[in-house]
Amino acid sequence: MNDSLKTLLVIAFLIVILWNLGAGLYYMLVDKGESKRTVNALTRRIALSVALILLVVLANYMGWIKFHGGP
Repeated sequence: MNDSLKTLLVIAFLIVILWNLGAGLYYMLVDKGESKRTVNALTRRIALSVALILLVVLANYMGWIKFHGGP
């Protein structure tokens, strides 16, 4: 997989995560607790965050990416 494609995939995940965070804030302010849209948006954000972490760990395990070691 191309390095720029990997970077774009991670950035796309982060953008969608931030979008759902913003949607949760918007729904919280607009709905005033009358619907479950806030909970749904924040649940999607958590699920995407966990998926991104698992994807990065899997990519490291498969050798697609390499973590940079510290000193």
